[in-house]
Amino acid sequence: MKIMLQSIICSIILHFIYFVGIIKVGYIKTKYYEPDIAGAWDKVETLQNEVAFGYVISPLIFICYQLWEDL
Repeated sequence: MKIMLQSIICSIILHFIYFVGIIKVGYIKTKYYEPDIAGAWDKVETLQNEVAFGYVISPLIFICYQLWEDL
């Protein structure tokens, strides 16, 4: 029982540190972001000519599919 309690407490602490770190990084990036509106128009032609092929699936769907196959 002691190991379970310790692992739960450690998990909560690690999750807290992770989420606080992510929020801090997002705050710092938002605070120091300076949009370059004039420079963005220079890239319009190159972006219109680029096409990405393929697809992306949600990780949640992938996990659900894997769990479904294990049943």
